[in-house]
Amino acid sequence: MAEKDATVSDELASKFKTEKSSPYVRWVAAEGLDIIGAHWVPNLNEVELKPWARRGGRGVYINHEASRTSNDCYVCEVPAGGELNPQRQLFEEMILILSGHGSTSVWNDAGQKVTFEWGPGSMFAIPLNTWHQHFNGSGSAVARFVSSTNAPPIVNLYDDAEFVFNTPYDFKAKFAGEPDYFADKDEVDGLLLKTNFVADAVNLQLISAKERGAGGGHIRFSMARGSMNSHISQFPTATYKKGHRHGPGAHVIILSGEGFSLMWPEGEEPHRYDWQPGSLIVPPNMWYHQHFNTGTEPARYLAFKHEGVSIRNAQGVPKAWISQRIGGDQIDYVDEAPVVRETFAAALAKNGLVPQMDSAYEAELPDLPPKS
Repeated sequence: MAEKDATVSDELASKFKTEKSSPYVRWVAAEGLDIIGAHWVPNLNEVELKPWARRGGRGVYINHEASRTSNDCYVCEVPAGGELNPQRQLFEEMILILSGHGSTSVWNDAGQKVTFEWGPGSMFAIPLNTWHQHFNGSGSAVARFVSSTNAPPIVNLYDDAEFVFNTPYDFKAKFAGEPDYFADKDEVDGLLLKTNFVADAVNLQLISAKERGAGGGHIRFSMARGSMNSHISQFPTATYKKGHRHGPGAHVIILSGEGFSLMWPEGEEPHRYDWQPGSLIVPPNMWYHQHFNTGTEPARYLAFKHEGVSIRNAQGVPKAWISQRIGGDQIDYVDEAPVVRETFAAALAKNGLVPQMDSAYEAELPDLPPKS
Protein backbone atom coordinates (compact mmCIF):
# COMPACT_ATOMS: atom_id res chain seq x y z
CA MET A 1 0.00 0.00 0.00
CA ALA A 2 1.34 3.41 -0.93
CA GLU A 3 2.16 5.79 1.91
CA LYS A 4 -0.41 8.53 2.45
CA ASP A 5 1.42 11.82 2.84
CA ALA A 6 -1.57 14.19 2.70
CA THR A 7 -0.28 15.87 -0.47
CA VAL A 8 -2.83 18.36 -1.83
CA SER A 9 -3.18 20.38 -5.02
CA ASP A 10 -0.66 23.08 -5.94
CA GLU A 11 -3.47 25.60 -5.75
CA LEU A 12 -4.21 24.84 -2.10
CA ALA A 13 -0.52 24.53 -1.20
CA SER A 14 0.20 27.96 -2.69
CA LYS A 15 -2.18 29.54 -0.18
CA PHE A 16 0.09 28.40 2.66
CA LYS A 17 3.45 28.97 0.92
CA THR A 18 4.47 31.89 3.12
CA GLU A 19 3.72 29.90 6.30
CA LYS A 20 5.90 26.94 5.27
CA SER A 21 9.15 28.89 5.52
CA SER A 22 9.59 29.45 9.26
CA PRO A 23 12.21 31.67 10.95
CA TYR A 24 14.00 28.46 12.01
CA VAL A 25 14.25 27.12 8.45
CA ARG A 26 15.46 30.51 7.23
CA TRP A 27 18.04 30.65 10.03
CA VAL A 28 19.52 27.24 9.09
CA ALA A 29 19.77 28.40 5.47
CA ALA A 30 21.49 31.61 6.60
CA GLU A 31 24.02 29.47 8.46
CA GLY A 32 24.94 27.98 5.08
CA LEU A 33 23.76 24.50 6.07
CA ASP A 34 21.36 21.96 4.64
CA ILE A 35 18.48 20.24 6.40
CA ILE A 36 18.26 16.55 5.58
CA GLY A 37 14.52 15.93 5.85
CA ALA A 38 14.65 12.23 6.58
CA HIS A 39 12.98 9.53 8.65
CA TRP A 40 16.16 7.47 8.42
CA VAL A 41 19.89 8.07 7.94
CA PRO A 42 21.98 4.92 7.29
CA ASN A 43 25.12 6.20 9.02
CA LEU A 44 25.67 9.51 10.82
CA ASN A 45 29.43 9.01 10.47
CA GLU A 46 29.12 9.31 6.70
CA VAL A 47 26.63 12.15 6.12
CA GLU A 48 28.04 15.01 4.06
CA LEU A 49 28.84 18.18 5.98
CA LYS A 50 29.32 21.79 4.88
CA PRO A 51 31.53 24.55 6.32
CA TRP A 52 29.85 26.25 9.29
CA ALA A 53 31.30 29.71 9.83
CA ARG A 54 29.53 30.36 13.15
CA ARG A 55 30.96 27.22 14.72
CA GLY A 56 34.31 27.06 12.94
CA GLY A 57 33.74 23.46 11.87
CA ARG A 58 31.45 21.62 9.47
CA GLY A 59 27.84 20.54 9.97
CA VAL A 60 24.44 19.50 8.67
CA TYR A 61 20.95 19.46 10.19
CA ILE A 62 18.79 16.34 10.13
CA ASN A 63 15.09 16.45 10.90
CA HIS A 64 11.78 16.05 9.15
CA GLU A 65 8.96 18.56 8.89
CA ALA A 66 7.10 17.46 12.03
CA SER A 67 10.11 17.95 14.34
CA ARG A 68 10.96 21.47 13.20
CA THR A 69 8.54 22.99 15.70
CA SER A 70 9.76 20.99 18.73
CA ASN A 71 13.43 20.01 18.50
CA ASP A 72 16.07 19.34 15.90
CA CYS A 73 19.22 17.33 15.29
CA TYR A 74 22.56 18.22 13.73
CA VAL A 75 25.90 16.55 13.07
CA CYS A 76 29.09 18.58 13.52
CA GLU A 77 32.82 18.00 13.12
CA VAL A 78 35.62 19.54 15.18
CA PRO A 79 38.67 19.95 12.92
CA ALA A 80 41.83 17.94 13.59
CA GLY A 81 44.11 19.81 15.95
CA GLY A 82 41.51 22.52 16.38
CA GLU A 83 38.40 23.64 18.20
CA LEU A 84 34.98 25.10 17.54
CA ASN A 85 34.25 28.73 18.28
CA PRO A 86 32.85 29.58 21.74
CA GLN A 87 29.06 29.89 21.72
CA ARG A 88 26.20 30.56 24.11
CA GLN A 89 22.54 30.03 23.18
CA LEU A 90 19.06 30.45 24.60
CA PHE A 91 18.16 26.84 23.85
CA GLU A 92 19.10 23.50 25.35
CA GLU A 93 21.37 20.91 23.78
CA MET A 94 22.26 17.24 24.30
CA ILE A 95 25.32 15.73 22.61
CA LEU A 96 26.58 12.24 21.74
CA ILE A 97 30.18 11.83 20.57
CA LEU A 98 30.30 9.68 17.43
CA SER A 99 34.07 9.58 16.95
CA GLY A 100 37.25 11.16 18.24
CA HIS A 101 38.58 12.30 21.59
CA GLY A 102 38.66 15.76 23.03
CA SER A 103 37.33 18.08 25.70
CA THR A 104 34.67 20.71 26.30
CA SER A 105 34.80 23.82 28.47
CA VAL A 106 31.63 25.36 29.93
CA TRP A 107 31.41 28.69 31.72
CA ASN A 108 29.33 31.78 32.45
CA ASP A 109 29.71 34.90 34.55
CA ALA A 110 28.28 33.24 37.68
CA GLY A 111 30.92 30.59 38.30
CA GLN A 112 34.21 29.00 37.36
CA LYS A 113 34.99 27.43 34.00
CA VAL A 114 34.53 23.64 34.03
CA THR A 115 36.40 21.45 31.54
CA PHE A 116 35.86 17.72 30.96
CA GLU A 117 37.17 15.13 28.51
CA TRP A 118 35.15 12.91 26.18
CA GLY A 119 35.54 10.06 23.71
CA PRO A 120 33.39 7.88 21.44
CA GLY A 121 30.05 7.14 23.12
CA SER A 122 30.25 10.01 25.61
CA MET A 123 27.01 11.89 26.19
CA PHE A 124 26.42 15.23 27.89
CA ALA A 125 24.25 18.35 27.86
CA ILE A 126 25.05 22.04 27.53
CA PRO A 127 23.40 24.09 30.34
CA LEU A 128 21.08 26.81 29.09
CA ASN A 129 22.85 29.95 27.82
CA THR A 130 26.29 28.94 29.07
CA TRP A 131 29.37 29.64 27.03
CA HIS A 132 30.87 26.41 25.75
CA GLN A 133 33.68 25.36 23.45
CA HIS A 134 34.65 21.94 22.03
CA PHE A 135 38.31 20.98 21.50
CA ASN A 136 39.67 18.13 19.40
CA GLY A 137 42.30 16.09 21.25
CA SER A 138 43.79 14.68 18.04
CA GLY A 139 46.06 16.52 15.65
CA SER A 140 45.38 14.13 12.78
CA ALA A 141 41.70 13.06 12.92
CA VAL A 142 38.46 15.03 13.07
CA ALA A 143 36.03 14.51 15.94
CA ARG A 144 32.33 14.16 15.08
CA PHE A 145 29.26 14.49 17.28
CA VAL A 146 25.50 14.43 16.89
CA SER A 147 23.35 16.84 18.86
CA SER A 148 19.68 17.45 19.54
CA THR A 149 18.44 20.89 20.62
CA ASN A 150 15.14 22.67 21.21
CA ALA A 151 16.25 25.54 18.98
CA PRO A 152 13.22 25.45 16.61
CA PRO A 153 10.62 26.97 18.99
CA ILE A 154 13.18 29.45 20.37
CA VAL A 155 14.31 30.66 16.95
CA ASN A 156 10.71 30.77 15.72
CA LEU A 157 9.64 32.77 18.78
CA TYR A 158 12.32 35.47 18.69
CA ASP A 159 13.38 35.42 15.01
CA ASP A 160 16.52 37.27 16.07
CA ALA A 161 19.85 35.40 15.98
CA GLU A 162 21.65 38.20 17.82
CA PHE A 163 19.27 37.83 20.77
CA VAL A 164 19.36 34.00 20.77
CA PHE A 165 23.16 33.78 20.70
CA ASN A 166 24.29 36.93 22.49
CA THR A 167 22.02 37.54 25.47
CA PRO A 168 24.23 37.98 28.59
CA TYR A 169 22.09 36.27 31.20
CA ASP A 170 23.22 33.46 33.52
CA PHE A 171 20.72 30.82 34.65
CA LYS A 172 22.45 30.21 37.96
CA ALA A 173 20.05 27.49 39.09
CA LYS A 174 21.02 25.45 36.04
CA PHE A 175 24.80 26.00 36.16
CA ALA A 176 27.04 27.99 38.50
CA GLY A 177 30.47 26.53 37.77
CA GLU A 178 30.15 23.53 40.10
CA PRO A 179 33.46 21.59 39.84
CA ASP A 180 31.71 18.20 39.70
CA TYR A 181 28.94 19.30 37.33
CA PHE A 182 30.17 16.99 34.57
CA ALA A 183 31.33 14.14 36.79
CA ASP A 184 30.30 10.66 35.64
CA LYS A 185 27.76 9.93 38.41
CA ASP A 186 25.70 6.80 39.06
CA GLU A 187 22.80 8.02 41.26
CA VAL A 188 19.52 6.48 40.09
CA ASP A 189 15.91 7.46 40.95
CA GLY A 190 13.49 4.96 39.44
CA LEU A 191 14.50 4.76 35.78
CA LEU A 192 16.23 8.18 35.88
CA LEU A 193 20.02 8.45 36.06
CA LYS A 194 20.93 11.71 37.78
CA THR A 195 23.96 12.94 35.88
CA ASN A 196 25.03 15.56 33.34
CA PHE A 197 27.71 13.37 31.74
CA VAL A 198 27.94 9.72 30.65
CA ALA A 199 31.45 8.57 29.72
CA ASP A 200 30.33 5.59 27.63
CA ALA A 201 26.67 5.29 26.62
CA VAL A 202 27.41 2.12 24.64
CA ASN A 203 28.33 0.17 27.78
CA LEU A 204 26.33 2.00 30.46
CA GLN A 205 24.55 -0.31 32.90
CA LEU A 206 20.78 -0.29 32.37
CA ILE A 207 17.71 -1.08 34.48
CA SER A 208 15.20 -3.81 33.72
CA ALA A 209 12.09 -2.50 31.96
CA LYS A 210 9.75 -5.38 31.16
CA GLU A 211 6.95 -2.98 30.22
CA ARG A 212 8.52 -2.38 26.80
CA GLY A 213 8.79 -6.09 26.10
CA ALA A 214 11.58 -8.49 25.07
CA GLY A 215 13.24 -8.50 28.49
CA GLY A 216 15.25 -5.40 27.71
CA GLY A 217 17.03 -2.77 29.75
CA HIS A 218 16.28 0.94 29.93
CA ILE A 219 17.54 4.14 31.52
CA ARG A 220 16.39 7.76 31.28
CA PHE A 221 18.18 11.11 31.46
CA SER A 222 17.22 14.70 32.17
CA MET A 223 20.53 16.52 31.97
CA ALA A 224 21.62 20.07 32.78
CA ARG A 225 18.38 20.70 34.69
CA GLY A 226 16.61 21.24 31.39
CA SER A 227 13.36 20.33 29.69
CA MET A 228 14.89 18.03 27.09
CA ASN A 229 15.23 14.37 27.95
CA SER A 230 16.53 11.17 26.49
CA HIS A 231 16.70 7.45 27.14
CA ILE A 232 18.73 4.37 26.26
CA SER A 233 17.08 1.02 25.56
CA GLN A 234 18.63 -2.37 24.89
CA PHE A 235 17.09 -5.70 23.90
CA PRO A 236 18.52 -9.20 23.34
CA THR A 237 19.35 -10.87 20.05
CA ALA A 238 16.43 -12.36 18.07
CA THR A 239 13.90 -10.24 19.99
CA TYR A 240 11.99 -7.02 19.36
CA LYS A 241 10.33 -4.20 21.26
CA LYS A 242 6.60 -3.52 21.39
CA GLY A 243 5.21 -1.14 18.78
CA HIS A 244 4.18 2.28 20.06
CA ARG A 245 3.69 5.89 18.99
CA HIS A 246 4.23 9.38 20.45
CA GLY A 247 4.67 12.99 19.45
CA PRO A 248 7.34 14.32 17.06
CA GLY A 249 11.01 14.96 17.59
CA ALA A 250 12.51 11.67 18.88
CA HIS A 251 15.89 11.09 17.22
CA VAL A 252 16.83 7.43 17.73
CA ILE A 253 20.56 6.74 17.35
CA ILE A 254 21.75 3.12 17.12
CA LEU A 255 24.64 2.50 19.53
CA SER A 256 25.19 -1.23 18.98
CA GLY A 257 23.75 -4.24 17.18
CA GLU A 258 22.04 -4.63 13.84
CA GLY A 259 18.42 -4.91 12.85
CA PHE A 260 15.58 -2.87 11.46
CA SER A 261 12.66 -0.69 12.47
CA LEU A 262 9.11 -0.68 11.15
CA MET A 263 7.26 2.65 11.07
CA TRP A 264 3.75 3.36 9.88
CA PRO A 265 0.87 5.81 10.23
CA GLU A 266 -2.32 4.35 11.67
CA GLY A 267 -4.19 2.24 9.13
CA GLU A 268 -1.24 1.87 6.73
CA GLU A 269 1.28 -0.85 5.93
CA PRO A 270 4.65 -0.54 7.75
CA HIS A 271 7.78 0.84 6.11
CA ARG A 272 11.08 -0.89 6.90
CA TYR A 273 14.36 0.86 7.77
CA ASP A 274 17.51 -1.24 8.31
CA TRP A 275 20.08 -0.07 10.84
CA GLN A 276 23.55 -0.56 12.29
CA PRO A 277 25.69 1.40 14.77
CA GLY A 278 25.52 5.05 13.73
CA SER A 279 22.12 4.84 12.03
CA LEU A 280 19.44 7.41 12.87
CA ILE A 281 15.69 6.73 12.99
CA VAL A 282 13.27 9.69 13.29
CA PRO A 283 9.65 8.52 13.81
CA PRO A 284 7.16 11.04 12.38
CA ASN A 285 4.46 12.49 14.60
CA MET A 286 2.17 9.75 15.97
CA TRP A 287 3.51 7.09 13.61
CA TYR A 288 3.73 3.65 15.17
CA HIS A 289 7.25 2.29 15.24
CA GLN A 290 8.89 -0.90 16.38
CA HIS A 291 12.54 -1.98 16.69
CA PHE A 292 13.87 -5.48 15.84
CA ASN A 293 17.23 -7.08 16.70
CA THR A 294 18.32 -9.46 13.92
CA GLY A 295 22.01 -9.64 14.88
CA THR A 296 24.03 -11.83 17.21
CA GLU A 297 24.62 -9.18 19.89
CA PRO A 298 22.26 -7.11 22.07
CA ALA A 299 20.93 -4.04 20.25
CA ARG A 300 21.10 -0.67 21.99
CA TYR A 301 19.82 2.75 20.99
CA LEU A 302 19.79 6.28 22.37
CA ALA A 303 16.70 8.45 21.83
CA PHE A 304 17.17 12.21 22.07
CA LYS A 305 13.86 14.03 22.43
CA HIS A 306 11.92 16.95 23.84
CA GLU A 307 9.43 16.43 26.66
CA GLY A 308 6.61 17.32 24.25
CA VAL A 309 7.18 13.90 22.64
CA SER A 310 5.82 12.19 25.77
CA ILE A 311 2.05 12.28 25.80
CA ARG A 312 1.31 11.26 29.40
CA ASN A 313 -1.69 10.01 31.36
CA ALA A 314 -3.02 11.64 34.52
CA GLN A 315 -0.43 9.72 36.60
CA GLY A 316 2.48 11.09 34.56
CA VAL A 317 3.16 7.80 32.75
CA PRO A 318 3.98 8.15 29.02
CA LYS A 319 1.11 6.68 26.98
CA ALA A 320 3.74 5.00 24.79
CA TRP A 321 4.28 2.67 27.78
CA ILE A 322 0.56 1.89 28.20
CA SER A 323 -1.50 -0.73 26.38
CA GLN A 324 -3.84 0.44 23.67
CA ARG A 325 -6.44 -1.75 25.36
CA ILE A 326 -6.79 0.83 28.13
CA GLY A 327 -6.27 3.98 26.09
CA GLY A 328 -2.49 4.01 25.72
CA ASP A 329 -0.33 4.08 22.61
CA GLN A 330 1.55 0.77 22.93
CA ILE A 331 0.53 -2.33 20.94
CA ASP A 332 0.55 -5.53 22.97
CA TYR A 333 2.32 -8.46 21.31
CA VAL A 334 -0.92 -10.42 21.14
CA ASP A 335 -2.57 -7.59 19.16
CA GLU A 336 0.15 -6.95 16.58
CA ALA A 337 -0.44 -7.57 12.89
CA PRO A 338 0.75 -10.94 11.46
CA VAL A 339 3.16 -9.12 9.12
CA VAL A 340 5.26 -8.11 12.14
CA ARG A 341 6.22 -11.65 13.12
CA GLU A 342 6.49 -12.77 9.51
CA THR A 343 8.90 -9.96 8.62
CA PHE A 344 10.98 -10.57 11.73
CA ALA A 345 11.28 -14.36 11.19
CA ALA A 346 12.30 -13.84 7.55
CA ALA A 347 14.99 -11.31 8.51
CA LEU A 348 16.40 -13.61 11.20
CA ALA A 349 16.48 -16.57 8.82
CA LYS A 350 18.87 -14.69 6.55
CA ASN A 351 21.31 -14.63 9.48
CA GLY A 352 20.69 -18.27 10.41
CA LEU A 353 18.67 -17.30 13.49
CA VAL A 354 15.16 -17.99 14.76
CA PRO A 355 12.93 -15.76 16.94
CA GLN A 356 13.45 -15.91 20.70
CA MET A 357 10.15 -14.29 21.57
CA ASP A 358 8.07 -17.02 23.21
CA SER A 359 8.95 -15.97 26.76
CA ALA A 360 8.16 -12.31 25.92
CA TYR A 361 4.79 -13.27 24.46
CA GLU A 362 3.98 -15.30 27.57
CA ALA A 363 5.22 -12.65 30.02
CA GLU A 364 2.62 -10.08 28.95
CA LEU A 365 -0.38 -12.40 29.38
CA PRO A 366 -0.80 -12.25 33.21
CA ASP A 367 -1.18 -8.43 33.16
CA LEU A 368 -2.88 -8.13 29.76
CA PRO A 369 -5.98 -5.90 30.04
CA PRO A 370 -9.18 -7.32 28.58
CA LYS A 371 -9.86 -6.30 24.99
CA SER A 372 -12.87 -4.01 24.72
